[in-house]
This record gives sequence, C-alpha cells and structure tokens, in this order.
Amino acid sequence: MTSTSFGATFTSDWMRRFAASVTATEDELTRLDQQVGDGDFGVNLSVGVQAALRRLPDKPGPQDEAAAPLEAAASAFLDEIGGTSGPLFGLLLQSLATAAAEAGPALTTPALAAGAASGLAAIQRVGEAAVGDRTLVDALAPVADALRTVPAATPPDRALLTAADAAWQGARDTVRIKARLGRSSYLGDRATGIPDPGAVGVSLLFASGVTVVPTLAPHLQEAGH
Repeated sequence: MTSTSFGATFTSDWMRRFAASVTATEDELTRLDQQVGDGDFGVNLSVGVQAALRRLPDKPGPQDEAAAPLEAAASAFLDEIGGTSGPLFGLLLQSLATAAAEAGPALTTPALAAGAASGLAAIQRVGEAAVGDRTLVDALAPVADALRTVPAATPPDRALLTAADAAWQGARDTVRIKARLGRSSYLGDRATGIPDPGAVGVSLLFASGVTVVPTLAPHLQEAGH
C-alpha cells in the first residue's frame, strides 16, 4: 500500500471494524465482566462504538486526514459513555488522533507508536494503574513497547498486527494477576484465571486495525476461555 492508502478511509474502516468486533463479542465481554467486574463492560463498549459510528463520515475522501475518524470516535467515547471504560478508551483514541494529526494526512507507524505511548501515559495519570495491576494497562503497555520497536517505514497495517499480538498476550497474562484496583480487587484470588475485560477491549481495538474479531475464544485460549 502507498502512504495515501492510510488516510481517513483506512482509519474510518478501522473504527468500523472495531465496532463490528465489539458487537460480535459483546456477550463474551459481558460474561467476563460479570465474573470480575460490574458486568457492564460489554454493554458500555458497545454503546461507545455505536456512538462512534454515528459520528464517522459516510465516505471519507482520499485526501481527508487520517486523524478525523479517530477524533470522531474519541469524542463519542468521551462525550457519551459513562463509567470507567468510556473516558479511558476516549483518552486512548484521542491520543491516537492527536499523534496522527501531527504526522500529517496519512497514518504512519511512528504516529501509532506515539499515540499508544501518550495514551498509556494519560490513562495511567487518570487511573493510577501500573503494569501488573490487572487493568487495560496490562494490554496497552505491551502495545506501546511493541510499536516502539517496529521500524518507522513499516506500513501501519503491519504495525497494527504486531500491536494486536502484544495486546492479546498482555490480556492472556492477566489471568495470573491478582487485581489491585477496581472491583476485581475485592475478589482476591477468585478473579485469577479470568482475563481482564479492559485488557481484552484494548486487544479488540488494535486487532480491528486489520480484521473483524468474531469471537474472543481463539485469542484467549491460553487463559482457558
């Protein structure tokens, strides 16, 4: 693909695939969160992506900037979704949008790396979560690390594949972590063995950069799901 292939059409399709992935796996996300959280993560994420779809342009032009669909999705999550998931995913999407805008009209791999890193920093400032606390940070931190090592000239779709692999591994690793924050922290050892829903949501976001995820099971097999 040429650089123009990674403009607004690419990022709009990415957000639409994310919406399709969340819709397809909403019941699975809900079941996970019923075991370790408030049980509303799947619904909240689904409401968020549906709000994002309403804000996306129908047919981006070839010269439209890649940041615009990411900004639209970010504003939907920040403006319309309550709870914990809305603001945190909104911050991540906003960071990706800002980095994409600074890079130019087309999305680049360095912009993805910068956006993931700044999104991680923003989420950690707001939520005070660290790696090992059993939150979405446990998937996003590996994403930021992986993207940092991808050569700058790598096409963004290939970089997103690398990011998705890192995110899924991070999500699987949460099954062995005892939660320090959130409702899971009250469950103690009862939460172990179940992947953190927020980490799974981050994995869905980056995996949707290249494909729709129809079910979580194949990606969480190491976790026994």
